[in-house]
Amino acid sequence: MPELPEVETVMRGLSSRMDGRVLAEVEVRRPDLRWPLPDRMAERLTGRRILGLRRRAKYILVDLDDGTSWMIHLGMSGRMLISDGPKPPLETHDHVVFRTDDGTWVKFNDARRFGMMDLWPTQEVERHKLLKGIGPEPLGNAFNGPALESALAGKYTPIKAALLDQKVVAGVGNIYACEALHRAGIAPRRLALNVWGGRAERLADAVKSVLTEAIAAGGSSLRDHRQVSGELGYFQHTFRVYDREGEGCPTPECGGTVKRLVQSGRSTFYCPRCQR
Repeated sequence: MPELPEVETVMRGLSSRMDGRVLAEVEVRRPDLRWPLPDRMAERLTGRRILGLRRRAKYILVDLDDGTSWMIHLGMSGRMLISDGPKPPLETHDHVVFRTDDGTWVKFNDARRFGMMDLWPTQEVERHKLLKGIGPEPLGNAFNGPALESALAGKYTPIKAALLDQKVVAGVGNIYACEALHRAGIAPRRLALNVWGGRAERLADAVKSVLTEAIAAGGSSLRDHRQVSGELGYFQHTFRVYDREGEGCPTPECGGTVKRLVQSGRSTFYCPRCQR
């Protein structure tokens, strides 16, 4: 599933072409994705001017001039693809297609249909059931060592699982949790309540750095992720531990070997020598 860097990359690509534009034509080609689409979605979107795009956790929010926000979640396989010129050929899994007033076409393609879309009042969007209670944005000023320490206090879960808890921090998924824990030198099985002080500071800094670098690289393309141009992301070429089982740890003078274990049904990659 796309994580924060992939969603941020898609959002920025869309923003560069959609900010200030009018949705001149909207076609909804099926009634549902993961859940039913909003009633009369095409009608309600057509003619609306886009005031701006932003990201909250793993959701793209398109703020419209009627006080509504168009919520988009890419799910496991969702892609937003941009093209110019005449209407592009439509494929089986192109479920929502729209054109802006400058002739930009955007297709939402989702083979597995785990994505979602909704329309919600902009002023109340943080109270939407899918956003309510989500933790701080990891790239914002509210996320730092003390804030992370406070969120982890009393949690008898492994720190890897705690990082995936969207109430602790927004948007971090499996890949970047593994990478951040390795950078911070923290074992994925360490109890979350024992990550405090210097460890919490290192981990918060590692989360910020790995996400920032991944966004700059266009995200990670392991299976489905594409940028809006159709181009792949490139951060997967710089993974330190994720999907590197059996390879040498890249930490200087460590000499360890990357291992894999399963936590809550997900693969965790780590170095048992330098992560404590």
